Amino acid sequence: MLNRLSTAALATLMLAAEFAPIHPARAEDAQAEQAEAQEEEWEFTWSNGFKLEKGDSFELKFGGRVQADYTFASADDAVEISYGADEFQDGFEFRRARLFMEGRIYDRIKFKAQYDFAGGDANFRDVYVALDQDFGEIRFGHYKEYFSLEELTSSKYLAFLERSLPVLAFSPSYNSGVGVHGSRGDRLNWGIGAFYDADDFGVSGDEDDRNITGRVGFRPIYEDQGKRLLHLGLAVNHRDRDNSIRFRARPEAHLTTRLVDTGTFAADSALIVGAEVAGVHDRFWFAGEYIQADVDSLVGANPTFDGAYVQAGYFLTDDHRRFKSSSGGFDRQKPKRNWDRSGGRGAWEVAIRFSTVDLADGRINGLEQDDVTLGLNWYPNPATRFMLNFVTADVKGVGDANFVLARWQVDF
Repeated sequence: MLNRLSTAALATLMLAAEFAPIHPARAEDAQAEQAEAQEEEWEFTWSNGFKLEKGDSFELKFGGRVQADYTFASADDAVEISYGADEFQDGFEFRRARLFMEGRIYDRIKFKAQYDFAGGDANFRDVYVALDQDFGEIRFGHYKEYFSLEELTSSKYLAFLERSLPVLAFSPSYNSGVGVHGSRGDRLNWGIGAFYDADDFGVSGDEDDRNITGRVGFRPIYEDQGKRLLHLGLAVNHRDRDNSIRFRARPEAHLTTRLVDTGTFAADSALIVGAEVAGVHDRFWFAGEYIQADVDSLVGANPTFDGAYVQAGYFLTDDHRRFKSSSGGFDRQKPKRNWDRSGGRGAWEVAIRFSTVDLADGRINGLEQDDVTLGLNWYPNPATRFMLNFVTADVKGVGDANFVLARWQVDF
């Protein structure tokens, strides 16, 4: 009898304890312990660069690029006399030596800090903070304005060592400001922003040097994850200037002087419009742009300058050039088979480009230049590339200069 009573009492006490109210402090401790137990761990991975992630809310990437260039140059006597023989010497340079860190904080805040040490200083490249919105991204800081297919394609992914003549002459490139950009699937990308003309450290010293820039890209054809596509784009850049402006370009070889140059002349604004087209069809790809600059001069008639390029390439291996829909530019090349000990050859590509720029109109005689560039690229793997270019530059009324360029590149 006593044993049965003791067993019943014990069962009653256990049932009462199970349904008894829990003290608030103890409940909070239990919830904290449960949350801590369920907390996601940091994950360190490699995806053509180092990445540290914690769920979908935190992400940190860090890496860099090294581009080492060799230049072999020659020029006509008339060209050497006009520009100086010392400008056409063989040489070597680190074209770019960059380190970066970028990431996402609490899901909706993004940032990037990238610096280039190739010139001996820590020059700003992409240094910004961004707000991730449902419609796109609002970005504050120092980064490329929304202009030109070739300009917005990273130097890591260009088909040639240098960008084409009209892009070098007219593209605003890196400046400091605020912009908003976004995309809709693989078919549409867009961006617009307001910028101050800034130096290599993101500093603008004149509030009157301002740019308004916008670009839209549309792909009426996009199939098989970009293996077949047609891209069309339009960009507009309006520049307000404090009494002067200048346009100039190197001959698609960096370790030499600029062969076409308007010099600084009196003007208070310029409207620059660029139209672009690109396509990919299996191993074959092509791209082209036309850019025109209408200048509001303060002296004499208003000059108009323009330029264009067309380029094409073909992969000798079973690869195709990749396109990044979110930014509307070409993307990292990933060989189907890396160069390895099992017989992989990496990806091999041949390319050709014709570009022209005319910086002579009215009283401004910045000269006219045509370039033809031949290229051979080898991609042993997605993070490494070897490039060989032959460039012939014809300055109208002056003469020719020729360059053989070689680059090895690693980015991570």
